[in-house]
Amino acid sequence: MTTVFVTSSGTNIGKTFVMLRLIAELLAAGRRVRALKPIASGFDAARPEGSDTALLVRAQGLDVTAASLAAASPWRFAAPLSPDMAAALEHRSIPFDALLAACRAGADGSDVTLIEGVGGVMVPLDSERTVLDWIAALGTPTLLVVGSYLGTLSHSLTAVAALRQRGIAIAGIVVSESEAQPVSAAETAATLARFVGSIPLRVLPRAAPVPLLPLLEDYLA
Repeated sequence: MTTVFVTSSGTNIGKTFVMLRLIAELLAAGRRVRALKPIASGFDAARPEGSDTALLVRAQGLDVTAASLAAASPWRFAAPLSPDMAAALEHRSIPFDALLAACRAGADGSDVTLIEGVGGVMVPLDSERTVLDWIAALGTPTLLVVGSYLGTLSHSLTAVAALRQRGIAIAGIVVSESEAQPVSAAETAATLARFVGSIPLRVLPRAAPVPLLPLLEDYLA
């Protein structure tokens, strides 16, 4: 089974949008998909139907139930904060070994597991570990989602440097079009391309999404 981790240079960049595109493309290609967002901050337990987790559940053709939400996002927190802060407010924690085990668990014969991270690459999970440590421990290839907003070049290249420093394979970079952008997303991608070497890039417009599955071709069995 292939596992791919979808991470980002920050929060509210477009990870879930990319996850939904990948799920749709994989299903259309006849692949059996398992999609997880193991840690969800800002989760409204009174209105779970509108959550990112619910979007992922429905995209897999499943009903949104307490069980399906718990399976997709075992750790859900009310505060829209980094996981360490959100968990602390609820006097809870995220056991790192249990987090890894949840990501590695088999899933009824799925061909591909997609794991959506929380926030950006360097968001703290607890007092010692970040999302980067999570990805490195899993040893999975990563799809990096970045925006086209002002400041994205520094944020994006910093994320690339952090991933490379830990030896994490970057399957591709998706430039998800931001609502406010100083130049087009294509221009942002062209600038990033000069600094990221052979990493493939895709521009993902909000209005007319382009295929993303080709980015994962080298990793799909």
